[in-house]
Amino acid sequence: MDRREVLKSGSAALALMAAAPLRRAQAAPMDEFAALDGMGQAALVRNGEVQPIELVDAAIARIEKLNPVLNAVVHKSYDKAREAAKGALPDGPFRGVPYLIKDLSPVQGAPMTMGSRLFENYIAGDEENGSVIRAREAGLVFLGKTNTPEFGLISTTESILLGAARNPWNTAYHTGGSSGGAAAAAASGMVPFAHASDGGGSIRIPASVCGLVGLKPSRGRLFAGEPPMTEADIAVRMAVSRSVRDTAQILNVSEQKGFGPVGFVSEPASKRLKIAFCTKTYDGREPHPQVRAALEKTAALCADLGHQVERLEKPPVDEAFIAHFMNIWSQEAKNLVDNAWLIGLFQGRIVKAENVLEPFVFGLADYFENNLSKDPDIIKKALAYFKKLEGKYNALFDKYDVELTPTLGQPPLLIGTQGSHQSFDALYESILNYVLYTAQYNATGHPAISLPVFASDDNMPIGSHFGARHGNEKMLLELAYELEAARGWTQKWPQISARYLP
Repeated sequence: MDRREVLKSGSAALALMAAAPLRRAQAAPMDEFAALDGMGQAALVRNGEVQPIELVDAAIARIEKLNPVLNAVVHKSYDKAREAAKGALPDGPFRGVPYLIKDLSPVQGAPMTMGSRLFENYIAGDEENGSVIRAREAGLVFLGKTNTPEFGLISTTESILLGAARNPWNTAYHTGGSSGGAAAAAASGMVPFAHASDGGGSIRIPASVCGLVGLKPSRGRLFAGEPPMTEADIAVRMAVSRSVRDTAQILNVSEQKGFGPVGFVSEPASKRLKIAFCTKTYDGREPHPQVRAALEKTAALCADLGHQVERLEKPPVDEAFIAHFMNIWSQEAKNLVDNAWLIGLFQGRIVKAENVLEPFVFGLADYFENNLSKDPDIIKKALAYFKKLEGKYNALFDKYDVELTPTLGQPPLLIGTQGSHQSFDALYESILNYVLYTAQYNATGHPAISLPVFASDDNMPIGSHFGARHGNEKMLLELAYELEAARGWTQKWPQISARYLP
């Protein structure tokens, strides 16, 4: 496929959108690359149609146009990006494609605030984690860092230090967390996809909120380059993207090849799946009516495509889950509160925790300390529960190929609903009512993916969440390709994007 053919496919999508009865600004791509996913942009470089510096300069122009509205990019490294683009980039599958790294991961010589005033002046050293290393090897060009909440501990991206990231579909709404800046950047077309991480849903939550593909791979699937930060190996680093094939290729370049590799999944499968469909939460509640309606449509679409869909009245996870998960989740907050003064000293600063950490971190630290004082074995018991829960999900996947649930319990939230001004108790209840379906997959280590299949009545994205047996990312991606073809979400663009200019 030459450059004209690649760009022609983008023009066809544009024509479809221009004809749709949407309340938009005039449909006009900001540049000839804006409509292309990462694979499409890389194809132009591989075929000699463009040089990497052309892609990089175009992405920089898009960031400069869109970021003042969205606050997705919080550090820019344009000079280094241009230098890299003009140099000898690795000959990977994404050679020359512009990329952004979430501000929870170190990039050599770049700021890394982690959304916290405790690290507001911190510059990373030489060490980079596995996701950044593999991104470099794939030929991606780093343009900067994306917005994240403080230490990635909450389901919105609205830190005191970095400010709120805004949703391209409607800027009154949040972008989810903790990869909210990445999601805003990818959904708006600043870059075709962006680095993200997930310890309790932080890839899938913003993917749901911003209308993207968000895959959390199996435990042990990805090259990490470092040991887990806690005894509970719940976190992964990958990306959020607009297209399934970009996510499939990111998985291909990020996985450990000795794990029984997935490789690049390029198309749907002919096999029809047995899908367990469940909308109930771990405590027996149903999600918001619009979320349930969207998921009913997804289940019906899967059935129309020939899959066997059976309603599951009760999920494998139970009410005990949240206490065990929160004990794991809150222990790092306790470490941060206790050691803020020491972290400051290492940076040559005198700091007090209460002056540099947000109230939610203190609330989590108190939560952990109170529970630990009542039972010194809370971490041991949480890990034992996770193992038991993994067995329950294995039993589910002995009977079904895939589980379908909502990604979130409610449609996207208005900015401020989970903002830093809220008390810990208010935030805690809000989060529990919102993040109801994702963290169990971090606990068990099974793979899961959020897909933008349907939307709310006011056209805000609502993710459909699919989970599978450990190591079965291939099945999830094959199903994702099929749903993408049926729904055409790569042709749908938000109000604030590189495809819709004033």
